[in-house]
Amino acid sequence: MIDDAFDDPRLAALYDPLDPDRSDLDVYAAVAGELGARRVLDVGCGTGTFALLLAGRGLEVTGVDPAGASLDVARAKPGGERVRWIHGHATALPPMRVDLATMTANVAQEIIEPRDWEGTLRGVHGALRPGGHLVFETRDPARRAWEEWNRAASFRVTEVDGVGAVESWVDVTDVSGPLVTFRWTWVFASDGRSLTSDSTLRFRERDEVEAALTAQGYAVKEVRDAPDRPGREFVFFARRVE
Repeated sequence: MIDDAFDDPRLAALYDPLDPDRSDLDVYAAVAGELGARRVLDVGCGTGTFALLLAGRGLEVTGVDPAGASLDVARAKPGGERVRWIHGHATALPPMRVDLATMTANVAQEIIEPRDWEGTLRGVHGALRPGGHLVFETRDPARRAWEEWNRAASFRVTEVDGVGAVESWVDVTDVSGPLVTFRWTWVFASDGRSLTSDSTLRFRERDEVEAALTAQGYAVKEVRDAPDRPGREFVFFARRVE
């Protein structure tokens, strides 16, 4: 299942206007430079912000995402023709050899089923050149970030060009072990219309992630802190074992 937030055309068109600050991607752009990557696979590329950032710097970029509406937004952006867009999952990628694969923001945690997580790691491994890197982030479960996901903390009103004022907020609806389910709500001031989207994230412990990477043929090179969210995220650097 794909969240409506990404695959409903009305909501996919709101993704960037409602989350315009993507300074978190600067960290990943710096990582691409640090690792000397020239060919990058952006897993869960969404509306293409990061893929287009790298393509604008002259890198060869492939973006893959199962949400067709988000990819439509990505393709329509300036420079969209510079990126190879794939509608699908990283579990079944066409032949390629990239230097770096990334999963930014919540992408890794949105893969909640163990078989899908293992398949994604395996698929990315096959797309990397020997010695290539997979870099991604996941929230530290010990910080219990979901306790801050409620209407009181998240409510905001955003003016969107061509749409008008949009109210939005998030509420957690269920916590079952490592799975946290929450509901986004959007209300359009122009006509009072309301849309919702339910999402679930899996909060994995650091040793659980490292074990999965090792099992799929990676060497965990390093686990860093997210510089813009200190103490909240694990950033994994995994190298494909040659």
